[in-house]
Amino acid sequence: MLSAALRDGTADRHCVFEVFARRLPTGRRYGVVAGTGRLVDLIAEFRFRAEEVEFLKSRGIVDDATAEWLGKYRFGGDIDGYTEGELFFPGSPIITVSGTFAECVALETLILSVLNHDSAIAAAAARMVTAARGRPVIEMGSRRTQEEAAVAAARAAYLAGFAFTSNLEAGRRYGIPTTGTAAHAFTLLHDSEQAAFASQVATLGKQTTLLVDTYDIAQGIRNAIAVAGPELRAVRIDSGDLSVLASESRALLDSLGATDTQIVVSGDLDEYAIAALAAEPVDAYGAGTAVVVGSGAPTAGLVYKLVEVEGRPVVKRSENKGTVGGRKTAVRRHKPTGTATEELVVSLGVPDPQPHDRALQRPLLRGGEPVDGLPTIKDSREHLRQCLISIPWEGLKLSAGDPAVPVVMSGGISGGTA
Repeated sequence: MLSAALRDGTADRHCVFEVFARRLPTGRRYGVVAGTGRLVDLIAEFRFRAEEVEFLKSRGIVDDATAEWLGKYRFGGDIDGYTEGELFFPGSPIITVSGTFAECVALETLILSVLNHDSAIAAAAARMVTAARGRPVIEMGSRRTQEEAAVAAARAAYLAGFAFTSNLEAGRRYGIPTTGTAAHAFTLLHDSEQAAFASQVATLGKQTTLLVDTYDIAQGIRNAIAVAGPELRAVRIDSGDLSVLASESRALLDSLGATDTQIVVSGDLDEYAIAALAAEPVDAYGAGTAVVVGSGAPTAGLVYKLVEVEGRPVVKRSENKGTVGGRKTAVRRHKPTGTATEELVVSLGVPDPQPHDRALQRPLLRGGEPVDGLPTIKDSREHLRQCLISIPWEGLKLSAGDPAVPVVMSGGISGGTA
């Protein structure tokens, strides 16, 4: 495709591509924009190395002219998009990429792979945070996904409101708070559970978390308090009927005088399992597999489509995959109370301003370089928290339903439902 466009001269036509979702994953009422904080730097640094170009030539994938073009590649266009941590809905123009056809089309896989992964994780994590009702959630999924995906997942989960990650590389790279506990293997290594606990406390102090379900949970709790005393910070339970065990463990800890020792539960928790524990004496949750695979929705379903060529809107008319032509501008409208009522998306123009409108797009790259003043991950985390407050309360339900905020499309030419 790129070789043909370079050969026939269309590669230099100025184009606009947009990233959007045709629909939300089944059961979801909102999506979360995540990954743009990583993506802007990846795009600015995106190059084809000599050995990569040589591979493409040697396999006959590209001709000499295309190989030469790839060797000089640097994205020099502009990108606008929703702020990281923003909510999105079907048809929201999340990212707008402007430049020549060739330089924009070369970014499609990079852009979609980052945004589809991180946005899927963030949406799942946001639902878990809502279900936790203010109690901290720890990201513990690194051993359930690919090694680099684990770091990206930890970042997306933190953006969505998780309090900690067990992934130390994510802590180093992004400044995310880290925490963790010993594994069952550490307990099994020692001659007794008490010996394992004593070793951990001797090294880390009483402000640590002891894993008490390697053998018998009740005896594990007794051993933990016998070793650390009632000042022990927390115990973790990783198996069994967590609802029953949390209640029984709380009663046992209190009877041993450890009234301030917290209970952390983990073990295949998703948003539904967390919600089911809302009434139990649980102080923190550890989520692993479910969060790093998007809790049933491993991709956000985002697509990257050409919507404008040399200022002329273009559309795809395929059945059930149509697009709306022309560059879009989007605002979210709110009641005076701050509750979002609709998202207005205008093609080939700008929305008529109304009180309480909030513009959704901002510059991300200009001339291929990240703009100054982009939000930090902590900024984006707070932005998402405010966005979730602004949607109607029905939008936070875990049950299936309509998108929390309807998208109204105006102007342009249409090839079908966006």
